[in-house]
Amino acid sequence: SHNHILWSRMPSYKKSMLDELLERDKQIFEYWSHAAAYLPIKNFRYSLIRKKDYQKKYKEWCKANRKIISFVYDRIRAEGELQSKDFAHTGIRSSGWWDWKPAKEALDILFHQGHLMIARRKGFQKVYDLTERVLPGNIDTTFPSPDEFYRYLISTAINSHGIISEKEIVYLRKYDKKLFRKVINEYLESRKILKVNVEGFRDENYYTLENKIEISGRIKKLSQMHILSPFDNLVIQRKRLSNIFKYDYILECYVPHHKRKFGYFCLPVLFGDKFIGKIDAKADRKAKLFIVKNIFLEKKIKMSRSLMLSFEKQLIDFAKFTGCEKIAGYDPKNFSLPL
Repeated sequence: SHNHILWSRMPSYKKSMLDELLERDKQIFEYWSHAAAYLPIKNFRYSLIRKKDYQKKYKEWCKANRKIISFVYDRIRAEGELQSKDFAHTGIRSSGWWDWKPAKEALDILFHQGHLMIARRKGFQKVYDLTERVLPGNIDTTFPSPDEFYRYLISTAINSHGIISEKEIVYLRKYDKKLFRKVINEYLESRKILKVNVEGFRDENYYTLENKIEISGRIKKLSQMHILSPFDNLVIQRKRLSNIFKYDYILECYVPHHKRKFGYFCLPVLFGDKFIGKIDAKADRKAKLFIVKNIFLEKKIKMSRSLMLSFEKQLIDFAKFTGCEKIAGYDPKNFSLPL
């Protein structure tokens, strides 16, 4: 999904680019933001708060499992980079099988607590090493104060989204509401950020930067088609998506089969600044076949030939991106089926 997200913004993107940034250039690292993410290495210090919280939260678990944790850590320290599969014969043998779940859990704990980092990926598999052997020596590792952390959250959220509300800034995070609003007010008083109104949301405060307002007046509307990932930052906050774009979206792989309306892994379709529908598709990489199961248009979208041609071009490009050479199941008549 991360490759899909990057490709949506840069059609010339290749997976090797991300690998180089992680492994060779060490400009990014894998950790947790509101969810699993690739983050700028310059912001490494802001990950220390979650790591400290994780150490406190799982203190008792670590005590109860200190032997397996020490075993996993010591092996990586002695042998170098290892994957979870390298611990496949670690644990208790029962009925002819090795229970290596404790070793995998130890890897996960050591990663989230900050003792290990992901040095690289081998296929989809994480390759772990000690943090001190992965992290460049010139990176700031001072522990941020709560004020610093909230300033970081506010600035990165506004730079990423243009305008954003308090709830959206702290999406899926625990935070001190009183302290957070103190930092917001300080930013407002110094005019480092501005408060803006969003039509239809008088009770919700949105924030932005002055230069974002200036830039917005110069933005040229582009009529480009995009088939997006369900985990794209533009759609990941479903309430924001509904409020600003009037587009309702649910990733139905988490919904029981009998309750699904659109499909297991439907993808949002964006045209210009409007979400026009969804596509239920699957890439059979072994057969190099991209299978279109269904296409759903939003009710207010009127189909035109230019819109259809734009979608078809994006569909072909997306199929190629997934490694497929042929498309099956696509029928332009599907566009006559509004939601």
